[in-house]
Amino acid sequence: MGDAPVPELEAVLDGGAWDVGTTFEGSPAPPGPVRLGRNVCYVVLAVLFNQEDAVLLVQEAKPECRGRWYLPAGRMEPGEGIVAALQREVKEESGLECEPLTLLALEERGPAWIRFAFLARATGGTLKTLEEADAESLQATWWPGDPRALPLRSLDILPVLDLAARYRRSPPHPPTLPRELPCSPLCLRLLLPFANAAGDLWVLLATAGTPHLPVVACGTSPSELRAGLRPPLLRLLRDCLAWDPQPGALGLLGLQHRAGGPGGADGICFNVVLSIPPGSQRDEPPEPRDPALRWWPVREEGLRGRILQRLRAAVPVRS
Repeated sequence: MGDAPVPELEAVLDGGAWDVGTTFEGSPAPPGPVRLGRNVCYVVLAVLFNQEDAVLLVQEAKPECRGRWYLPAGRMEPGEGIVAALQREVKEESGLECEPLTLLALEERGPAWIRFAFLARATGGTLKTLEEADAESLQATWWPGDPRALPLRSLDILPVLDLAARYRRSPPHPPTLPRELPCSPLCLRLLLPFANAAGDLWVLLATAGTPHLPVVACGTSPSELRAGLRPPLLRLLRDCLAWDPQPGALGLLGLQHRAGGPGGADGICFNVVLSIPPGSQRDEPPEPRDPALRWWPVREEGLRGRILQRLRAAVPVRS
């Protein structure tokens, strides 16, 4: 059966990074590289609170929403890291320097639009005033009340603010931040646990080369770019496992990206966990249709507990 990828699995459970390699499960051809401004768009958004629990808001300067309020946010630029983009946007729009604490949510509409919502803390700088208004923003403020009392650019920040408030009260997942490791395509490393009523646990593995967690690449055709991140995973379950279990929530365990990756690519590998609702399970996992996949029984109690715990403790992926 080959060796189990315990070091890789432990790195993923810890929110770390692991080399992606060059082969992808369920892909008939090597995926193409992705590049910002060409076939992908990454957006960063920051939630910051001061010591009085007021939230940082900025007043928009763009003509289509001028005068309305929003969280500091903006698009990543080619050759820019995710954290660097977050710090640049917060500085440009609010005048403050910041340090990210954790991802709160990954929001996506497929590779064509992915937004990283962070909880961060201010580390320096001074609030931008109206006298310093520019094309980035008009001003910034620490808002102590309900943001809905202000004219907001969009109500889509309200769920993110709720996640931030909940995380500050009782973190539902470990601090999760991007790790620096290059990746050419946009892909997902899948942790797919299968547990039965008796408490037995299996994890799906790919066997090409050294056994590893399956890695699925996102396509770059116009329809695939707008299709969301879940379809490649569901296609793997359907085509390679002959299984349609109606999976539950998709959770993010970690992600890896390095600015200026291979050939200038802006790829990201998302380490994700896909839960299977109990009602769709059976005594044993389905036999893979693809011989390059197999189920590995997890018998070490400590590792088994960590896997089950992370099923309930992941960054939400919102599609």
